[in-house]
Amino acid sequence: MQNNKNLFSTVVGKMIVTKEGKRLGFVKDITFETRSGELINLVIKDSTPYIKNLNLERTSLNELLIPYSAIIAIGDFVIVSEEDLI
Repeated sequence: MQNNKNLFSTVVGKMIVTKEGKRLGFVKDITFETRSGELINLVIKDSTPYIKNLNLERTSLNELLIPYSAIIAIGDFVIVSEEDLI
């Protein structure tokens, strides 16, 4: 059986793209619930101009967040569903 776990260090720095191929930026950090370990958001760095069209949450430091529920797949890129971001 193949291990489907992604280590934190392998996800940080990956490019985030929509399933349509639009680039959003790169993974800067991951937020999670400390008690349950549930992943909550990806923090974006080097966001592209396209991301301004999306209504994303922001941190107190004004960093953009992508909800973990929008992630479709993690491979060479982090692929997200744009419909789940709007």
